[in-house]
Formats: sequence, structure tokens, C-alpha cells
Amino acid sequence: MAGGITETGEPYSPFVGLVYMFNLIVGTGALTMPRAFATAGWVVSVTLISFLAFMSYMTTTFVIEAMAAANAQLRWKRREQEEVDDSESTSDYSDDEVIIRGRSEPLEARPILSVQRGVSVDHFDIVERVEMGQMASMFFNKVGVNMFYICIIVYLYGDLAIYAAAVPISLMEVACGNHSCSAGSVNYNDTESCWGPVRRKDAYRVFLSIFTLLLGPFTFFNAQKTKYLQILTSLMRWIAFSMMIILALIRIGKGTGEGHPPMAQFSGIPNLFGVCVYSFMCQHSLPSLVTPISDKKRVGVLVLADYVLILAFYVLLSFTAIFCFNSALLRDMYTLNFTDNCDVLDIPALRYFLGLFPVFTISTNFPIIAVTLRNNWKTLFHRDGGTYPWVVDRVVFPLITLVPPILVAFCTHDLESLVGITGAYAGTGIQYIIPAFLVFLSRRHLEPVFGRDVVNKHRSPFRHTFWVAFVLLWAISCLMFVTANIILTETKH
Repeated sequence: MAGGITETGEPYSPFVGLVYMFNLIVGTGALTMPRAFATAGWVVSVTLISFLAFMSYMTTTFVIEAMAAANAQLRWKRREQEEVDDSESTSDYSDDEVIIRGRSEPLEARPILSVQRGVSVDHFDIVERVEMGQMASMFFNKVGVNMFYICIIVYLYGDLAIYAAAVPISLMEVACGNHSCSAGSVNYNDTESCWGPVRRKDAYRVFLSIFTLLLGPFTFFNAQKTKYLQILTSLMRWIAFSMMIILALIRIGKGTGEGHPPMAQFSGIPNLFGVCVYSFMCQHSLPSLVTPISDKKRVGVLVLADYVLILAFYVLLSFTAIFCFNSALLRDMYTLNFTDNCDVLDIPALRYFLGLFPVFTISTNFPIIAVTLRNNWKTLFHRDGGTYPWVVDRVVFPLITLVPPILVAFCTHDLESLVGITGAYAGTGIQYIIPAFLVFLSRRHLEPVFGRDVVNKHRSPFRHTFWVAFVLLWAISCLMFVTANIILTETKH
């Protein structure tokens, strides 16, 4: 995310690309979605999440088009340099001019087809992994590049705060919850006792401190997720999700489901919007996902299939949850509804597995996100040709990466609000505003070079400028709506 052009990585088939994309999108946000569905009503929720899935798919196609445009521009720059080098060695003309059909013309003014020398090259092939930061530097001005990095940084801070709160919450619920099958579903208060004089919120802070001490030091070094760790965490995640859906369906099938969700409750819409935006987030990781795909001819169909599958999965997970459990008792982290409700799951080992599975999956992601955020800070303040002093590089940047999200997690563990705010603000920037500007400005950059006759084979189906304007208008409207709702809610309190 912070870098520019990197190694493509080992190629894989379109099907593997579909699986990777599915795994990337379906993460922590999915666990907060059932409660968001319950508070907004099932009709409103299905309508909104379907529309947001469509919007996210549209901006994903924008990013893929911008990736192809970035690859084309890089090839053009290289071809331009080759022409300059050739003209220096074979003619007496100036560095800036070549002869085309008997006339002198500036190199950058020529259509790209005039320098192909009869060789058929598709300049819009996506073969180099150009990260979003590099695309921003290619197509945005300096202010735009800085705004891009600020948006990414705010989003990653939100990500880390969510992770830092989710792990201690899960540990607290497992340690302090009821596992005796004697009480069923209980809505606990933070001030209630956990171990003797130790309250639940004290236990939460103890676990947060341990989490910080164990995983915080990774921020000072480089961390990356190995292939085998990815496979293990993905396997755990799908076992857990499958278990939750099947167990909820069994309870509903028996007629013992407790859920009677409302059809519509408009007060829950702002938070549902943020949760859904967060849960469809993948735009910032598309370069590393799409570039290694070996056959990109049908990449548009692949992405559409992924979004349809993910939408169906989210609706299935949330519907089984809101009809299985009483809406008032649905937790911020859906897995916790299974840890102390023995009517749904009466096998202690499996209840512990569901309660603790977010701990393992999130803990493996935290160091990687932290290192990514640290690198983005470095890039934002990067000086050409300059290096940072050792203290700034190894101490200051890791500390400004780690401390704010941990402080936020100490102050609140309201996961639904953390996900909602992160999605509604930074998520809107990354998912809507940045892709819209990237595709619009990449078209403007390349049209003078390539002309109107050369078509980007990866261009978005939503190629009309109307769609770019629509996405930007939608993003601005959403930001205003969510902000107004937060202000009105706080005023009432």
C-alpha cells in the first residue's frame, strides 16, 4: 500500500484469485454485521447491503481500469525513453524531437501507435503490480497524493483499533462469561464481577495490556504473513462461519429461534452503512490480488461473481443470526452469542473454539496492518533522496502507529461503533472517492497519449463520466448523513 511498483508474485489461476478475494473481503466486519442488521431491520438491511455491494463492485472495476492505465503509462514512458535513446544514437535531431513522415514533432505529442514499429503490444496488460500509492502519485497532484495517504492512514488506524478491541473482548467473554449451561443468553454489564473484585471492564483492560505487550513489539520490525499461516487462519475462519450458520439454521428449523427482528428501523441505518462499507473493503489490496492472476481476460466476471457470493454469504449469516437470537441479545462480535448459550451449542470445546477463533485470526493480522500503517507514515513524510534519523525511523514512527489505536481500545470496546465510524469515514474515502478520482484522472492523463482509438481492455463497464460523478455524489451525501446523525444523537444524549 505504501510502496510503488513491486514484484508481481507467483501467478495463480482465476479460481484461486476468486478464493483469495473472497477471503480478503470477508473478515472482522462480517462478525459485526448481524447486530447491525438487527438494529436497522431486515428489509432495510437487505436493500442497503445490496446497493452497497453494487457500489463497491463499481469502484472495484474503476481501480482495475486505473491499474491497466498505470501499466500502459509505464510502458509508454519506457518506449518514450527508448525512442529518445535511439534518436540520440542514430540521428542529429534534438532529444525532444523525432521525424514522423517528414516532419518534426515533439515525442510526447505523438499517439502511442506511431512508435510500435509494427510490433503488436497491448499496453493495457496488467503485468506489473502498481500499488494504489504509486497510482496516486502518477495521476494525482501533490495535494491529492497527501490526501490519499491521510485517508489510508486513518483507515488503518481504525482497523488497528477494531483489532485491538476485538481480541480482548473475546478473551474477556471467554474468561468471564457463563459456560455452565445454566443461564442461557445473558446481557452482561461491564461493571459486573469477573473474578471476585475484578470487574469485566478491568479484565478487558488486562487482556488489552497483554495483547499490546505481546504484539506491539512487531510494529518496530517487519512482519509478513506466511503462506501456511494464511491457510491456517482461512481454514479456522471458514470452520467457524460454517458452524455458526449451520447451528443457527438447526435452531430455526426446530422452531426454537428467539429472533423477531423489525422490518425497518431507520435509526440503525448510519451504523449499518459504515459496517457494510467496511465489510466490502478490498480496493486498497486489488493490485496484489489481481496482478498475479494468470488469465485476466475474464477478470471482470470474476470480480462480479465474488461480489454476488459475498453478498449472499453476508445475507445468509445475518439472517440466520437475527432469526435465531433475540435482537436485544445479539453481541457486537457475533461469535460471542455461541459461547454461553447452550441451547444453540452444548459442547464446551466448540463454544471455546468459537469464542477464541477471532483471537487467533485477528492476532496474526495485527502486526501486518501495523507495519503497513508505519510504512505509510514514512511515505507521507518522505523526502527525495533523504533518510530518516535512526530514532525517528525505528522509534517515533512505530510509536505513532501503535499508541493511538491502543488508546482508543482502552477508552471503548464498542466494536459496532468502531467498525461503523471507520467504514463511514475512511472507508468511504478508500472505497468510493479515491477509485472515482483515480479512474477519471487516469483517463484524462492517457487520452492525449493514446488517442481515442486505443481502448483499455480492462475498462470499467461503468465507463461514462456520469458514474464517476454519481459515486462522488453518493459518497459526499453519505458522509453528510452519517455526520448529521452522529451530531443529532449526541445532542439528544
